[in-house]
Amino acid sequence: MDKKRILIVSAPFYPQNSPRANRATELAKEFARQGHNVVVLTEFEDADYNRIATEFNITLKDIGKRRWKSPDFGNSKVGFLLTRAVYRIASLSIEYPGIELVFMLKEALKNENGYDLMISSAVPYPVHWGIAASRGENHEIAKVWVADCGDPYMGCETDSFKKLFYFKYVEKWFMRKADYVTIPVDSARSGYYDEFQDKIKIIPQGFKFDVIEGSDKPVRNEVPTFAYAGGFIPKIRDPRPFLDHLTELEHDFKFIVYTNTPSLLSSYQGMMNGRLEVRDYIPRKELLETLSKMDFLVNFDNNTGVQVPSKLIDYALVGRPVLNIKADIVPEIIGEFLKGDYSRMFELENIQKYNIENVTKLFLELL
Repeated sequence: MDKKRILIVSAPFYPQNSPRANRATELAKEFARQGHNVVVLTEFEDADYNRIATEFNITLKDIGKRRWKSPDFGNSKVGFLLTRAVYRIASLSIEYPGIELVFMLKEALKNENGYDLMISSAVPYPVHWGIAASRGENHEIAKVWVADCGDPYMGCETDSFKKLFYFKYVEKWFMRKADYVTIPVDSARSGYYDEFQDKIKIIPQGFKFDVIEGSDKPVRNEVPTFAYAGGFIPKIRDPRPFLDHLTELEHDFKFIVYTNTPSLLSSYQGMMNGRLEVRDYIPRKELLETLSKMDFLVNFDNNTGVQVPSKLIDYALVGRPVLNIKADIVPEIIGEFLKGDYSRMFELENIQKYNIENVTKLFLELL
């Protein structure tokens, strides 16, 4: 195999625990395993990056330390509301504080050149913008730049607020400069402008399949035990209709939720008499091992084809049946799952396309 010089630019990276951090990390590890020369430009946090670089056989470089802080008006009720309001206004109007990444990346990329392939990862989208601002005829950085997008920016359908109209010019500007734009599912094409459709390539989220050995054999806990792992978005990926239904049920069960957005669940914990257990995020391998012991798993549908949760691949890897909850819940299907009847479970097609080895091949084909 012809060895390539590959630069991956991603603000989140291991040991952060998020879909985009996992995406960049798995790509870097697999490219390195194949023998390519891999450099990752990321934001260093509190971790031993020398050890990580040695373990993954990659080179890690620091984007730098952010100095622009999110607004904070204290923990009082007024302070909390003021913080939310100012943050929302600043975020919507100028993408503050994430916009600082544009200037940080311009500085960090000044001396980076001669790569065969550069993959930039969003979110946050200012990562793409920083590369667009850095790349020019005399400083192309790489022969091919792939802007990898998890969710659309202007076309996002899972945010409570739409982006302000003038950001469409920013999105079009960076897309003109990118050689390719990669998205995880074909149904997400509608979230991007028509004039860039020829640049769009479909490359799914990649996972190392041997992290855990899943099993399709039924699991029977003492009481029906099921789990969900991920965040919530009010009125979009909203657990409340499902929880409202669960509170009306008399028989015993245990619903375990791993989330970093527990606020929508707090009022239900008392109502469900110990049947709802809320936990913080844990490392992915540990999470997969825990999920493999559930009777079934729950997914809250985004109710849009533009954005598909990456957790569904993890769910498929552990081999547990998946109860897919849409905006209009179907009590009959929930009842079937609680009785161990999974005939109407959600099934992910062609799981092998998410194998990280196949995903890296798709990126290399763009060369």
